Amino acid sequence: MEPDHIRFGGGVTETVLHPLVAVWMLIAIILMFALPRKKAITPFLLAFFTISVGQVVLLANIHFTALRILIIAGVIRVAIARFSSAQRLFTGKFNAIDKAVVLWTLSALIVVSLQWMDSQALVKNLGDFLDALGGYIVVRFFISDDDAIRRTVKALAMACAIQGACMLNERITQVNVFGFLGGIPVTVTVRDGAIRAQGVMGCIYAGVFAGCVFPLFLWLWKEGSSRYVAAAGIMGALAIVITSNSSTSYMALGGSLIGLCFWPLRKNMRLVRWIFAFSLIGLHMFMNGPVWSLIARVDLTGSSSSYHRYYLVDNLIRHFGDWWLLGYKNYDDWGWDMWDTCNQFVDVALKGGLSTLVCYIAIFSCSFGLIGRARKRISGERSQEWYLWCLGSTLFANVVASFGINYMAQLLMTLFPLLACISVAGSEARIAVVRKKAKQARVPMVPSLATTDLPFQEAR
Repeated sequence: MEPDHIRFGGGVTETVLHPLVAVWMLIAIILMFALPRKKAITPFLLAFFTISVGQVVLLANIHFTALRILIIAGVIRVAIARFSSAQRLFTGKFNAIDKAVVLWTLSALIVVSLQWMDSQALVKNLGDFLDALGGYIVVRFFISDDDAIRRTVKALAMACAIQGACMLNERITQVNVFGFLGGIPVTVTVRDGAIRAQGVMGCIYAGVFAGCVFPLFLWLWKEGSSRYVAAAGIMGALAIVITSNSSTSYMALGGSLIGLCFWPLRKNMRLVRWIFAFSLIGLHMFMNGPVWSLIARVDLTGSSSSYHRYYLVDNLIRHFGDWWLLGYKNYDDWGWDMWDTCNQFVDVALKGGLSTLVCYIAIFSCSFGLIGRARKRISGERSQEWYLWCLGSTLFANVVASFGINYMAQLLMTLFPLLACISVAGSEARIAVVRKKAKQARVPMVPSLATTDLPFQEAR
């Protein structure tokens, strides 16, 4: 049976905001307004990944999480910049990734609202819309150049180092220190006798966050300018993945490592994709069950609910007629625990229908396409290619992780900065090519005396 108010209409009945959290949130907001644009991303991300979603301000019976307040403050900063200066809001043009994100969030808002036709559902949907589109606009604005990208990766590394240390302590002492601030439990979660450290995000969410951003820390390390921060991020990410004790966490890290391992084949990825596609078709034809039943065999910890994740995908495919137009709100009737849509693609489809699912997939398609085109433009510049490859590996890890968890606010804030970094990297690669061509086409202003025949040479 689905828990009461799992979708909307529930929540705390009074404000839950610890004084320390309130002070930290206010400091972050002040810094977001006081610092230059490219530096403001650091306090925003650090606050976002060190404050739990359980910290809530109740205002007029509407829940404003601390994370949502941070997003609102960021949107205000963007609005001020839009009307007070002539600077571009987004680096480069409004590209295909931006369009896909906007269409995805708008489609989800419209379809879910039509599906429920309920005032409480509308309020909940508007909050989700603000978290998604507002959060994307904020990070897209703050991440404006290569320097901002480095600051973004450093902020993620520091967040991983903090959470990794706290989750390691939680594994040892069986006490979640973040729980003393309220909003999340102090006690640890135990499954089949194994402790699953929660941290500030929860065991699976924290593990996915750490596993996905791992390639960015390797890039930061190889760049050489911030190796101490990179090392702290790497160790923190590994600590989070291990202490979370979740198959999805290991899958996210595995996706990152697999993506990095394809680096030698970076110029032959079209062939790799075709081989992968035909392999899936072949498996589907010769296996006893459908190819997506392979999900049921993924168990990296000995206590995974992998069959549940397979059953979600199987039900989604078999009940296509129920959800394709306006989603489907009675999916919990499909079987035991079907209310737990721990698959981002399934969650998007059931709540937003086919149009929303297509827009969501288009985000990844456009992002991979932009990375591929940018890599071809700067082909031969090994350090830049590696930088783009690490971005692509992080994106691939998000795709892998999406099959094991639905993305809440903090995981979306793992994906959105990545999309912004990809947009900036693609724009910078395009500009670099234009400059290179202009430099090659430049004609010398003074001709060489050694190679030019002058009139007085003939007279002599």
